[in-house]
Amino acid sequence: MSLEFQHKLFTSKKARLQDRALMLKKARQFFDQREVLEVDCPILSLRAAIDAHIDLIQAIYHHQNICYMHSSPEYGMKRLLADHIGDIFQLSHVFRDGELSKKHNPEFTMAEWYRLNFSLEEMIEETSQFIQLFLGKKKTEIISYRELFIQTIGIDYVHANEKDLLKYIEEKNIPYYPRIVQEGKDALLNLILGTEIEKELGKDCLLVLAYYPASQAALAKKRWHGEEPVAERFEFYFHGIELANGYHELTDAKEQRERFNEANRARESLGKNVLPIDENFLAALEKGLPDCCGVAVGFDRLMMLRQNQTDIADVLPWGWESA
Repeated sequence: MSLEFQHKLFTSKKARLQDRALMLKKARQFFDQREVLEVDCPILSLRAAIDAHIDLIQAIYHHQNICYMHSSPEYGMKRLLADHIGDIFQLSHVFRDGELSKKHNPEFTMAEWYRLNFSLEEMIEETSQFIQLFLGKKKTEIISYRELFIQTIGIDYVHANEKDLLKYIEEKNIPYYPRIVQEGKDALLNLILGTEIEKELGKDCLLVLAYYPASQAALAKKRWHGEEPVAERFEFYFHGIELANGYHELTDAKEQRERFNEANRARESLGKNVLPIDENFLAALEKGLPDCCGVAVGFDRLMMLRQNQTDIADVLPWGWESA
């Protein structure tokens, strides 16, 4: 089916929503064929998912208790994994504060799943198959974070320091806030990736960016890749749009607690509120999370690409500003 025909087919809201319903059905069939169980973890929690750069939408229960709309069903799903539920997926509405643009809605739909005893590379392959369910057959290419920076901007971040990165940013006239220098190397790398590199990713294929710096592990395990320690983490891009974020999941409760504390310290340095640690989640890790890989895929962004739309509001019943 050509893009022109697709665009004509999906010009009406009714046609777009019918296609959305079809793809929700096909997504469930994808997991059913692989014997992956659908779960439905709660959206609202007394505990928070902690990330330095993701802000949560709060709710008040009974006029006194602060609750949080989840930004991902991850913590709840991992609690189920620790209860030996097996391979699971969830198609869930998730919420993020302050994220509103043509590619962001404060409420959006995420497909998230976990596979036991999968390698990172096996998870990349299955994620590619899921994305192609929406976009048709595409070639998939994998590049390491380090190699991407070397190929695109000529900087080997392993041997570069903050001054080298800041010099590049200033030479390219990339706007930055003064505090970014104090935030360190990862903040500078993220700025360069987001402003100079991402828009070029996945022009002719599904591009997998893998083996992130170990300092950007988030909830992923670490390992050696070449001469550097890396996070077992990947992201998918197509036509410059980030579609998926996956990990070989960290199972060490002690290390996870320290990463939460580090994230809260980073939030505090950014002038953000410190978030309560989810002790139930850490208890699940202590109980024993099986070796697994997990991935979260932006369902609405897949629909934007599939239906040739440039605004996320056009693949939803209505966007935030019309809610």
